[in-house]
Amino acid sequence: MKIDIIAVGKLKEKYLKMGMEEYLKRLQSYAKVKVVEVPDEKTVEGGSPREVEIIQEKESQGILKKIPEGAQVIVLDIKGKMLTSEALAESFEEYGLRGKSHWVFIIGGSVGLSESILKRADLRLSFSKMTFPHQLMRLILVEQIYRGFKILKKEPYHK
Repeated sequence: MKIDIIAVGKLKEKYLKMGMEEYLKRLQSYAKVKVVEVPDEKTVEGGSPREVEIIQEKESQGILKKIPEGAQVIVLDIKGKMLTSEALAESFEEYGLRGKSHWVFIIGGSVGLSESILKRADLRLSFSKMTFPHQLMRLILVEQIYRGFKILKKEPYHK
């Protein structure tokens, strides 16, 4: 099992780095997980819709280059499908049964993802109707991936 997390921008906050390290360490016995960072573009406060679109397209070029051929692509999108932790775990199992053993999760930057990335997704996943900082979303995502594996293996953790 291989999982890539493609994220726009660098993780800067120490507490988030520590949390990521902890969950990536826990995940080692379940999957080979790799975090791939792509550069974020400078944003202009109150930029026009066209400026936002240009930034999204530039960031998406970096993302698309990092998606391996044949991978199951799961995009984090506030307008995506909301699942329980159990349902997310079940979808992991379904992917595995269909021979999809390489998953790619994509987390956009502060201006979101381009339409080309959203169209590339096999699943558009929403964790909430609320907006979270994209850097914090990395930690939430790895925790849910870990929780999903614990659920599938029927190991204690999920309550």
